[in-house]
Amino acid sequence: MRKSFLAAAAVGLSLTLAACGGGSSTSTPSATGDATTSAAATTSSAPAAAGSLTVWADETRIDAFKTLGETFSAETGVTLDVVQKPSADIKNDFIAQVPTGEGPDLIVTAHDATGDLVKNGVVSPVELGDKAEAFGDVALRAVSLEGQVYGVPYAVENIGLVRNNALVQDTPATFDELIAQGKGVSGAEFPIVIQQGETGDPYHLYPLQTSFGAPVFKSDANGDYTAELGMAGPEGEAFAQYLKKLADEGVLSASIGGDQAKQAFLDGKSPYIITGPWWTGEFVDAGLDISVLPVPSAGGQPAAPFVGVQAVFLSSKSENQLLAQQFLDFMGTKETQDTLFEMGGRMPALTESADAVSDEILAGFGEAGAEGQPMPAIPEMGAVWQYWGGAEVSILTGKAEPVAAWQTLVTNLEAAFQA
Repeated sequence: MRKSFLAAAAVGLSLTLAACGGGSSTSTPSATGDATTSAAATTSSAPAAAGSLTVWADETRIDAFKTLGETFSAETGVTLDVVQKPSADIKNDFIAQVPTGEGPDLIVTAHDATGDLVKNGVVSPVELGDKAEAFGDVALRAVSLEGQVYGVPYAVENIGLVRNNALVQDTPATFDELIAQGKGVSGAEFPIVIQQGETGDPYHLYPLQTSFGAPVFKSDANGDYTAELGMAGPEGEAFAQYLKKLADEGVLSASIGGDQAKQAFLDGKSPYIITGPWWTGEFVDAGLDISVLPVPSAGGQPAAPFVGVQAVFLSSKSENQLLAQQFLDFMGTKETQDTLFEMGGRMPALTESADAVSDEILAGFGEAGAEGQPMPAIPEMGAVWQYWGGAEVSILTGKAEPVAAWQTLVTNLEAAFQA
């Protein structure tokens, strides 16, 4: 049924665009005014040629979207020209090229680009209508700004607590109890490993920070982030003091970066690690029996990790808006989200597809992210990353008193926002 509808829609859209001289669409036989040819095109089992769309995707998504393009073209007659762009360049190149008319119709990228894309006027809102309810709340919030939806989400990912079931089987309800349990594991050097490194890693500490009621930004009535810091004040300062406590107990160290944390867990030196799905494949391949769980609370409130969302955005200068909307509709179907899950291994953003995932590890990450918060996509987040990790490292290394370091962080950020 969906294939027949899209095929018919492709013909109708091609007629409209041909009449308007729109963009890169090519004329169909029906556009010549030949009634016989038009009828044949409409009833043909193969969709008529209906134009083309250019999509930018980075090296991690290029293969999946080329596969989608073949399916989309077969169903609609619309050619999907998927162009690979380096992940480090895709957002800035898009912002630079769209105003000149040289950019693509659509871009595939992480949701935390939303703020910059909207600020620069290079993306258009998308209309999900009733389909909006089919997506997870966090995924939809991630691609929204000021009440408008700017992208179609297709995948979500977040960190969680990964447990080595050979070392422990039952995880306590609080983080302090988890540390006590880990210290009692025979042969373990660390009760838990959380990567940091010399520049810090606030991302992997964020579930602990939010459990103190100190989100990075406050939110408005729509659930959108504001530029007002939520981690200022006594809640953030209490978290800062907790970091010092963990450092004094040898739980956290700036000398343990990502590679060291991963290897320690692989070697059985810790029963727990806080990480994402990008490493669990290596753990399983190494023969570890693992489970993925929500991070226990350290401060009494739910531990909410950042949630990253992958999405497709529509160029505000695309000359193929109707065809692009057709592809965005295609992106919101269960078949498409299932395909992207199978090829990319990220939890689908569509609730129906996510509920059907049987992989226990990925389902565990889904549960770990149930209380999650979208990574802030507002422009102010750039300044936060600039100062945040350094402040936390200064606490972990003892170079600064916790409360003073946190207050300095807040002062620096507020000054950066005003600038």
